Amino acid sequence: MPLEFELCPGRRIGGDQPCFIIAEIGQNHQGDLAIAKQMIRMVKECGADCAKFQKSELEYKFNKKALERPYTSKHSWGKTYGEHKRHLEFSHDQYRELQKYAKEIGIYFTASGMDEMAVEFLHELDVPFFKVGSGDTNNFPYLEKTAKKGRPMVISSGMQSMNTMHKVYQIVKPINPNFCILQCTSAYPLQPEDVNLQVIKAYQSAFPDIPIGYSGHETGIAISVAAVAMGAKVLERHVTLDKTWKGSDHQASLEPNELAELVRTIRLVEKAMGSPVKRPLPCEMACSEKLGKSVVAKVTIPEGTVLTLDVLTVKVGEPKGYPPEDIFDLVGKKVKINIEEDETITEDAIENHVKKVKC
Repeated sequence: MPLEFELCPGRRIGGDQPCFIIAEIGQNHQGDLAIAKQMIRMVKECGADCAKFQKSELEYKFNKKALERPYTSKHSWGKTYGEHKRHLEFSHDQYRELQKYAKEIGIYFTASGMDEMAVEFLHELDVPFFKVGSGDTNNFPYLEKTAKKGRPMVISSGMQSMNTMHKVYQIVKPINPNFCILQCTSAYPLQPEDVNLQVIKAYQSAFPDIPIGYSGHETGIAISVAAVAMGAKVLERHVTLDKTWKGSDHQASLEPNELAELVRTIRLVEKAMGSPVKRPLPCEMACSEKLGKSVVAKVTIPEGTVLTLDVLTVKVGEPKGYPPEDIFDLVGKKVKINIEEDETITEDAIENHVKKVKC
């Protein structure tokens, strides 16, 4: 069984724990604090476990030329990429306000630290866990410094190879055992043929002592539900209030009705996963009583007859008798009473009957 650990205060992941559902608000708040709060409340009401944002210290994430380059996309909030990103970036005080609001309404709050200085701020903010975005998963100095903070980590694996993910595991595990890896493909929106849910199984095999999860950028909820059925213990999905809003993430995000349906469906599937032990269940008894078959006499069987297969058949019988699975065991047994054609073969009709114990 994969390792269990406490990802947030009072909330464990892994093992038999329910899937931890992260609603990635990211920067779909349009740079508006009121919208951000509205989204936090929305994901809480939809049943998600955590509201997550993306925090950058722009001068540490981008070099000057990257910030100064013209940005003419239809999604742009400024003439340059720097102006665009500054419009979407909340200040430290605004993050404190959002964290306070999340606490007030009762939902976990965290963010991806998009650079080392952002991680420092989030550590100061006392977030319950660090989310490592796919863009920093192969940034090994960042990964090492983040692991040394001692907080649980959720690490996405978009744009990475299995060889890189083995290196990630080898770097983080000795420093901080409380982490999980998410299968992820970094495309927005993600096409089904590029999802590769089978990587979840590959990760479970390669890293059996940590929980494995899924970060999805596809449209709809079916693939994410399938990921949970395959054993994903953490699920991350981007969310929005309106897919038509400006911003490249909105199209690959879930609107409130979709998020609510995703959470409901995941919880339903988790119930349905049940037990690996196959046995008759109490809920099946009514069907068994009505339709369950028994061994019956194919012909009249006189007292003292040694049973052979050609005098026996299987039907829904009244009263109930030997179940069909016992028909071969009856061959060679002697009957101690007359049995009419089409009558059920019951235990009191068989000489030296020994009741079988069902497991």
